[in-house]
Amino acid sequence: MADSQLFCVAEERSGHCAVVDGNFLYVWGGYVSIEDNEVYLPNDEIWTYDIDSGLWRMHLMEGELPTSMSGSCGACVHGKLYVFGGYDDKGYSNRLYFVNLRTRDGTYVWEKITNFEGQPPTPRDKLSCWVYKDRLIYFGGYGCRRHSELQDCFDVHDASWEEQMFWGWHNDIHVFDTKTQTWFQPEIKGGAPPQPRAAHSCAVIGNKGYVFGGRVLQTRMSDLHYLNLDTWAWSGRIPVNGESPKHRSWHTLTPIADDKLFLFGGLSADNTPLSDGWIHNIITNCWKQLIHLPKTRPRLWHTACLGKENEIMVFGGSKDDLLSLDTGHCNDLLIFQTQPYSLLRSCLDCIGKNAITLKSQISLLPPKLLQQVLKKITFWTAANHREEQRVQKETDNKYQWISSN
Repeated sequence: MADSQLFCVAEERSGHCAVVDGNFLYVWGGYVSIEDNEVYLPNDEIWTYDIDSGLWRMHLMEGELPTSMSGSCGACVHGKLYVFGGYDDKGYSNRLYFVNLRTRDGTYVWEKITNFEGQPPTPRDKLSCWVYKDRLIYFGGYGCRRHSELQDCFDVHDASWEEQMFWGWHNDIHVFDTKTQTWFQPEIKGGAPPQPRAAHSCAVIGNKGYVFGGRVLQTRMSDLHYLNLDTWAWSGRIPVNGESPKHRSWHTLTPIADDKLFLFGGLSADNTPLSDGWIHNIITNCWKQLIHLPKTRPRLWHTACLGKENEIMVFGGSKDDLLSLDTGHCNDLLIFQTQPYSLLRSCLDCIGKNAITLKSQISLLPPKLLQQVLKKITFWTAANHREEQRVQKETDNKYQWISSN
């Protein structure tokens, strides 16, 4: 029988950060709902998922810990996880932290970046980031500004005249150069910028930073734009040929090739959690909906990362409309294969799935290949165990509902 402790999984959560570096997926932060209260997850924990073996592990963190928050923006540059902004019980943040993920001793130490030049963005959450040429390029988000900071890049939602504070949505660009530790705002050289928004998604292909959807006021959008990250010129709204995805927020957009973007999930304009997936070809400007995705596992305010073989790894998020029913936070990992796996990967998976049948032959493999096979055996054992747990939980919940009615 599989050890339930060995095959643990990261805690359920929404509004967290996740990045892939090397063979690992890293997950930090976010929140869950307990008895109608938002509970922020511990700021001194980072969870790692070994892509080869399928095993999760929790590591305690040290150093200058960020506040426990949701809606922070996480991005990875050369093995360092940078976390900016977010929201907690005290309000919005514009602090920037980083942690080196490539530690030799397994110790993860946070550092708050205070010795920087320039002016950081105003406090905000639900923003997004493009990583390009060692720079973190932030766009949009919801947050607060003082009366003296109001500009055209800000749509006001609410205000406190007594404190001269305003809350609303942004469409400004802020850049942090990780080499020089400098914040700056580039001069936009042309094109119509997207309207202010939050809970949108961003992705980089080549030197173009794409942005899709998001929310401003009571409107959710389905527009696609890109910013040239060399010339700082906006494309304007990109015209789409054929059908296109619904308006949405709290979705993800992930580059899966030199010319393709993968869109998944979110919350629709009529507050319906979405489970659809789309691929956008940036050359033809066409969207194509994927028809074989599971319809019973919607996600919003999740994360999506690209794996080693162009698989999309979606973790966490909610299956409910967070604005009215905030109970359905998830901790399962959905993996979407966007292209055929390599022959080696396919063979390793086949052996891992049929380890009992092939038991007498596995030990005959060369040492290096044997190590890869053993990881795949662990992966499929863990995957089967978690699926059994999920089915059992759904069965228990079904019987509980029947008995209560």
